[in-house]
Amino acid sequence: MNLQLLECVALIHDIPEHGLKAGDLGAIVEVYEPDGVEVEFVTAAGRTQALVTLRVPDVRKVGPGDMIAVRRVAPAA
Repeated sequence: MNLQLLECVALIHDIPEHGLKAGDLGAIVEVYEPDGVEVEFVTAAGRTQALVTLRVPDVRKVGPGDMIAVRRVAPAA
């Protein structure tokens, strides 16, 4: 999968240590060859919840059939 800088992606699986759940929306802020990405996940208020380095298979591109939802999260440490 070819991911671009600033592209929106959805998380494939939960990452409880960062308060993230599958389906959370993030933005790619760095691409590492061959298959790494740095993704920033923010709250609806614009506060960074997590900035994590993931492998490309951990995320998927956001598509036209995706719905954005809001859920409560614990404040990031």
